[in-house]
Amino acid sequence: MNLGELEKAALQFFWEYGDADAKQVYAYFEPKRGGTLNTIQSTLDRLYKKGLLKRHKTGYAYVYQAAKTKDDFIGELFVDLTKDFFESPESALHAAFSSISSSLSDKEISELEALIDRQRTMSDVE
Repeated sequence: MNLGELEKAALQFFWEYGDADAKQVYAYFEPKRGGTLNTIQSTLDRLYKKGLLKRHKTGYAYVYQAAKTKDDFIGELFVDLTKDFFESPESALHAAFSSISSSLSDKEISELEALIDRQRTMSDVE
């Protein structure tokens, strides 16, 4: 999925701050990036149409929120990126772990193992 710089920044905003309308997002970005409220409204609408934001109407304005967690979004990006190069998602996952594992510290590997254990526990409960 191709995202522009403002789209990426807007997603980061929602992951960090939660719900907001276009005016609130504009007020956040205007001192940092400039631009117009119309640009922000268009960007939020594009993200909504891409399924990355949810929205509901409050008064005259839409209030937006992230449709996916940051981790879920990154996971989907990873699958999209690798699916053309591997026969199965499992092969892509193995390739990714093989390539990055050599750069991980013992602490990072332990944290990853703990995350995997938590995921297994959650899967067993379901």
